[in-house]
Amino acid sequence: MKILHIPNYYKPHIGGIEQVAYDIVRSLEGNEQRIFCFNHRKGTERGEEDGVPIVRVGCFAKVASQSLAFGYAKKLRKEFRTFGPDVVVLHYPNPFASHALLKCLKKYPACKLILWWHLDITKQKVLGKFFNGQNHRLLRRADRVIATSPNYIAGSKYLSAYRDKCTVIPNCASSERISYGEEETARAEELKEIFAGRTVLFALGRHVPYKGMEYLVRASKLLPEEYAVCIGGEGPLTASLRELAEDDSKVIFLGRVDEQERKAYLLASDIFCFPSVTKNEAFGIALAEAMAFGKPCVTFTVEGSGVNYVSVAGETGEEVANGDAEAYAEAIEKIASDESLRARYAAAAEQRARALFSEEAFRGNVAGLFEGLGI
Repeated sequence: MKILHIPNYYKPHIGGIEQVAYDIVRSLEGNEQRIFCFNHRKGTERGEEDGVPIVRVGCFAKVASQSLAFGYAKKLRKEFRTFGPDVVVLHYPNPFASHALLKCLKKYPACKLILWWHLDITKQKVLGKFFNGQNHRLLRRADRVIATSPNYIAGSKYLSAYRDKCTVIPNCASSERISYGEEETARAEELKEIFAGRTVLFALGRHVPYKGMEYLVRASKLLPEEYAVCIGGEGPLTASLRELAEDDSKVIFLGRVDEQERKAYLLASDIFCFPSVTKNEAFGIALAEAMAFGKPCVTFTVEGSGVNYVSVAGETGEEVANGDAEAYAEAIEKIASDESLRARYAAAAEQRARALFSEEAFRGNVAGLFEGLGI
């Protein structure tokens, strides 16, 4: 089977959609595959990633998070002529690429389209309305539409209108992201010594509004001193978060953490905090990874997002009203103060992650999807 993947960007670019695209490609080893995406630089580059041919089309600008590239449509048409894909996997949102692909597919009606719907366009309200017609054309043309959770299907005005085409394939906590060795274990022991006698909370993510780190900092102010609130990541809100936390010695900003440090903090922590507050957090791979490490989680209720599908309230952790910092602090204390509850949540979190969000489960889901295309 010939499969053409169209994500926004691809490895080594780091991002949620790029990680999923990479996981899909790895799941389909044995098929003839190609990748067509944007390049961060202006020039178009051809090469390989893990033996898979890749075309990176030079990007001249980015408007409202959408990359723009001269000659994108022309190069995509050439890819269809030279490769002749049986299936195209398009990762959405990517309106510019979607426009070019829809025009191209008119000449290739036999080509199957799998639309991997990561999230609705929610931040750019005006653009979202502008692309309303395009979204419906994509969904009508698609042979299968992939959502990462049943919650997102129910909460999306687009996916809910095409339920008969939708298949749920949760994102995966890849094996390399959740495996660890002696170095990570040793570092975790160091951290436990550093934070001895304190309950360690760990949160990780870009410091942008939808990640909700502000609410975690506000919740920290309500916690007693025997807590350590370790926040990894950076972003546009880092300075304001530091300012908000300047009178709270419990909050420790870690900056960007490498893989070894991320795993060490997951091993050393008692509770994983995932305070995202909007549908821009469509799933929560970091949440699934923390659960695979056996960490009870605290989340907000995020309507229409998969966050509350990944971690289940009262089963793998606590869930509180969106943006309620006081309730968030109370949920943290509830878990921290009850050892048996914490152990029950931890065991259930690991079991759910291994059953639903493992690389093995993902590969099985992807294989079943492509077998069902009848090619």
